[in-house]
Amino acid sequence: MAQKFLIDGPDRAKCSILLAHGAGAPMDSPAMTAIAKSLAEAGFRVARFEFDYMASRRTSSGRKPPPRAETINPEYVAAIAALKARGPLIIGGKSMGGRIASMIADDVGAAGLLCLGYPFHPVGKPTQLRTAHLATLKTPALIVQGTRDPFGTREEVAAYTLSKAIEILWLEDGDHDLRPRKAVSGFTMADHLKTMAAATAAWAASIIPAGAGHSEA
Repeated sequence: MAQKFLIDGPDRAKCSILLAHGAGAPMDSPAMTAIAKSLAEAGFRVARFEFDYMASRRTSSGRKPPPRAETINPEYVAAIAALKARGPLIIGGKSMGGRIASMIADDVGAAGLLCLGYPFHPVGKPTQLRTAHLATLKTPALIVQGTRDPFGTREEVAAYTLSKAIEILWLEDGDHDLRPRKAVSGFTMADHLKTMAAATAAWAASIIPAGAGHSEA
């Protein structure tokens, strides 16, 4: 299937970010759109794409279930090639999309890895960890996680063995979509998206050389 991208952000940004969606929602879901817009406003060139099973839902009457994450790693590699980004490229995504990016990051030589709501384990199955490869990850990584994410809370993640290349930004009371309950935390979704984008920009500046060229996606 020919790759299609949704692009946000300036044409000649210093850095591009390629984002894949989660298991159940497409690249233009409200959560993915809000994330992309926030990162674009922070100065990134943001490209979103869909895995084949999700793209097929747009033209098929059936609802094709997501395959095992490990089996669609090649689709992410193909998306990187199709994007043809010039300059530094950060790869990542929402939930499953970020997990798949984390599996290939070292192999494709990505400048960085950005995971938004990483699925450390299936909901209700805290012992079925998806962290083995994260212990040896070499690519600089930023994981943005809500403190009440059912796929990995702050208390759970504190006990995991993770590479020193990984930084984690905790968003207070955020769920798997990073959304907080304002009545509980005092924060809004807009607040968390702004924090996420600013932290990503600061992190990217710390891992990408100052003289790196502009990106065009």
